[in-house]
Amino acid sequence: MTTPQHKIGSGFGFSSTADDVLAGIDLSGKLAIVTGGYSGIGIETTRALAKAGAHVVVPARRPESAREAVGDLAEVAELDLGDLDSVRDFADGFLATGRDIDIVINSAGIMACPETRVGPGWEAQFATNHLGHFALVNRLWPRLVTGGGARVVAVSSGGHQRSGIRWDDVQFTRGYDKWLAYGQAKTANVLFAVQLDRLGAGSGVRAFALHPGGILTPLQRHLPKQEMVDRGWIDEDGTPLNPAGFKTPAQGAATQVWAATSPRLAGMGGVYLEDCEVAEVTDGSGIGPGVRAYAVDPAQAERLWALSAELTDVNAVVG
Repeated sequence: MTTPQHKIGSGFGFSSTADDVLAGIDLSGKLAIVTGGYSGIGIETTRALAKAGAHVVVPARRPESAREAVGDLAEVAELDLGDLDSVRDFADGFLATGRDIDIVINSAGIMACPETRVGPGWEAQFATNHLGHFALVNRLWPRLVTGGGARVVAVSSGGHQRSGIRWDDVQFTRGYDKWLAYGQAKTANVLFAVQLDRLGAGSGVRAFALHPGGILTPLQRHLPKQEMVDRGWIDEDGTPLNPAGFKTPAQGAATQVWAATSPRLAGMGGVYLEDCEVAEVTDGSGIGPGVRAYAVDPAQAERLWALSAELTDVNAVVG
């Protein structure tokens, strides 16, 4: 399989922050939608985009908490990605405003939660991290096309290396494993970007997926403290351990902001990024740098898109 997954010499890296990658970039007049934009790396993304002049809309499952967190940095609206009716209501409300969209960053997500079912019995990580965002982007499509060069950014994870798409049991009906479910959902994020870019490039809409790096944020809320200690992430007092290689939230937000705004990525799309750079394909075992071939496989991306359209009953993006 040929792939555009090769480094381009971005000039940024592991320690770059969202402000670093936005230096000299003026986003005045641009509109960005950032799911999860009120917590963890999401709020750092909101802050950086707003500082650069963008008008940021933050869809939030807990809008009152979001308003308290973002203050006057962003416009807040209600959205629960695990509820397709809520996705439809948010999208319809936004479309009614007649505004064009320049950037969508799908930053919201859940990780390694106990077995949870949403909607018609869907596994919650696949439903929230992937299907909710799939439906959202499809419903917002009319205003992405009119935005004139919009970018859609899917926040994946190096955790995608834990699992490809389990085509024989996507919803984990035959036994649940929280980490395999997370891995599958993060692979789905990458495949979504691959197919969205293929379908949308002709309309001027490009898509990217990325690993933001390891960051200790509320994303870990479902993990027992002892599990994080055993993994070497924190010590017994809850202090992050440097050998784990964690980024600050500002560093963690950098790659998604770079994906959404960098002139270096003009004319590109459908690639997986890490540390503000295009990642290389890896066939290694375990979790490490790079992207697995199955996550950027066009055939699997097309297959997942068809499945997602069937499940959500939404398919507005036509190449």
